[in-house]
Amino acid sequence: MQEGKVYLIGAGPGDTGLMTIKGRELISKADVVIYDALSSLDMLQWAKPQVEKIYVGKRASRHALPQEEINQLLVKEAKKGLMVVRLKGGDPYVFGRGGEEADALVEAGVGFEVVPGITSAIAGPAYAGIPVTHRAYCTQFTVFTGHEDPTKPESTLDIEGIAKAKGTKVVLMGMSNLARLMKQLVEHGQSPDTPVAIVQWATTGRQRSVDGTVDTIAKIAEEQGLGAPAIIVIGDVVKERTKLDWFEKLPLFGRRIVVTRTRKQAGALSHKLAALGAEVVELPTIKIVPPSNPREFAEAVVHSHSYDWLVFTSPNGVDKFFEGFFAVYSDIRSIGGARIAAIGPGTAAKLKAHGLAVDVLAKESVAEGLVQAFKDAQEDIGTLEHMTMLWVHGEQARRVVADGLTSLGAIVDECIAYDTEPELDDPTGAQQLIMQSGADVITFTSSSTVESFMQLDIEWPENCIAASIGPITSRTLHEHGIEPEIEAQDHDINGLVKAIVEFYQD
Repeated sequence: MQEGKVYLIGAGPGDTGLMTIKGRELISKADVVIYDALSSLDMLQWAKPQVEKIYVGKRASRHALPQEEINQLLVKEAKKGLMVVRLKGGDPYVFGRGGEEADALVEAGVGFEVVPGITSAIAGPAYAGIPVTHRAYCTQFTVFTGHEDPTKPESTLDIEGIAKAKGTKVVLMGMSNLARLMKQLVEHGQSPDTPVAIVQWATTGRQRSVDGTVDTIAKIAEEQGLGAPAIIVIGDVVKERTKLDWFEKLPLFGRRIVVTRTRKQAGALSHKLAALGAEVVELPTIKIVPPSNPREFAEAVVHSHSYDWLVFTSPNGVDKFFEGFFAVYSDIRSIGGARIAAIGPGTAAKLKAHGLAVDVLAKESVAEGLVQAFKDAQEDIGTLEHMTMLWVHGEQARRVVADGLTSLGAIVDECIAYDTEPELDDPTGAQQLIMQSGADVITFTSSSTVESFMQLDIEWPENCIAASIGPITSRTLHEHGIEPEIEAQDHDINGLVKAIVEFYQD
């Protein structure tokens, strides 16, 4: 049996973009992922499909599994000869009890590595506009916990030393003891007028920040309803917050936006929305599956070089076509001299990745737009009379392209490259989150995402609006009694993001 190993990986403060490259690579290779109550469960989607996911999370007084049992679990899974990822919020060794887990592994003779993560002690203030050090204010900072081991006979915190220390003070896990902690600091010499900021759910679209002083912050936090997880920053650097706040000024900050694309495709839209400050909830409603007749698909791919035109009407079609193509051919030149047509920039970009330029591109990313593009281009491309075309599409595609091109004299064969099915798996708990906490916007990038969302039987959230990628998707929403308040003028991901931003800027 091969020797197992444990990787203690810091997941960072919440923003998935702050995970290290090494951490992400290890997650993708793991046999088992043992994870905490992470701010972003989207990281679990980086794991391979057959991975075992074990939740052992801790949040305040709620423990899914005691620490001693977590230690034993790590040892047990590694001794099966498995690659085990222990995924912990922030950094494993910054109040993450990673040292205790490493001790247990050493005692059991289990190999391990530590992959540091970005601690919220630095990232949280930075996302709230607070530099923990600043030459105009301080050249040192202190990080301490507000939640010690309750079984210890006495505190090991040097409150007096912390109160008298110069520079910035950052408190992690201190919300449950906030009032008492502030009182203790004052009693040991901290000025009650010292600026304080609290940053809740730091680095995520749910981030909230409030300012006060040592004397007032506990009352302000209670009035504003702030609780864990949160970072408390004490010191004059808090004065910089108003000027340096960048994250909370982003155009979609504070908006919860649901992405319903397939799990594989969701990333592109999610990243663009998150970069604009949104809290993105990935709720894939469809998944891509093989076509019902894979033999016919394979035969169409094998003979694709014999056609005058290859017509692609979705990025998925491009992906699946070339998966099949390169299973047979080793050289892109085997595709022959066929000219290429694409339904929109997203599809064209996929083709470009294979070194293929597009001869006809629809101005509007809908089937009707592609047919019109062929009509408009005939002066340049010549007649379509008797031209052979292979139309690569999904099983649920409308007949508009085939009928339209046939009416122009073309001979159209079909290459059904994939099918779509409702996505029933919900590993991140997105459905429950939407039902319990609602959303501001639900995005739809195709009619199939609409149909599959409706099959989930989720009650439409109060005050939530629908955002559609284009008129065909909007029509499907209408059929289900939903009036999309946002519709992209450019029927692609960039156009959808632009439309959402413009909606909230008006």
